[in-house]
Amino acid sequence: MNQLFARKKAYILSVYFTAGFPNLNDTVEIIQQLEKNGVDLIEIGMPFSDPTADGPTIQRTSEIALKNGMSIKVLFEQLKTIRESVSIPLVLMGYLNPVYQYGVEKFCQKCNEIGIDGTILPDLPLDEFEANYKTIFEQNNLHNILLITPQTSEARIRQIDDASKGFIYMVSSSSTTGAGKKVEDFHADYFERIQSMNLKNPRLIGFGISDNATFTNACKYASGAIIGSAFVSSFNEEVKIADSVAQFVKNMLTAD
Repeated sequence: MNQLFARKKAYILSVYFTAGFPNLNDTVEIIQQLEKNGVDLIEIGMPFSDPTADGPTIQRTSEIALKNGMSIKVLFEQLKTIRESVSIPLVLMGYLNPVYQYGVEKFCQKCNEIGIDGTILPDLPLDEFEANYKTIFEQNNLHNILLITPQTSEARIRQIDDASKGFIYMVSSSSTTGAGKKVEDFHADYFERIQSMNLKNPRLIGFGISDNATFTNACKYASGAIIGSAFVSSFNEEVKIADSVAQFVKNMLTAD
């Protein structure tokens, strides 16, 4: 992951999808097709029954994935040979409860074994992470990506920057995830304030990035942006995954 940010300073495209959606065994193909079509980083969602930070689109994909039989155990089984075909950074995103139930140390060891670069666990506070889990993550070469929002104080942002490796997930607004925001809905003053802080870590902006216009706008203020809801909404059972992914990524990277 650090190599990506050292090599590419702007217009980094990170795509989130929910593992086990639309079908249980689509996970590996989606990852492979995203890399093939030029995505820089992939966030693989671990579905959870109570995804508090997620909007209705990703909540729905989580429900379907869980009904399909997805779990952390199944996901690890699907990903066990992923590094034979995929080289871009892979991050697992989800909530602490399923990771805790699986066993945090066992989870981190498995991530290391597979070649996962990091995790995003929005409900794991920095203080709890540093007190209980930081050593385990470091021993397993795993970055824990932390989030900041428009409400995060400057002191806290500095603290997060000091504790971070990889990148900082910059939440565009205080709402839940979801596509459909307009370019002008984003808080330019918030983005500019963070820019002026000259943080040591690169930043990716997420929540509400849904098309080339919002992606390009976000990239003015950070190293890149994260697309989630718009991507998982793009799947159509009548269109092959390879074709669907190719078209989506092309639309994201090409202005109208």
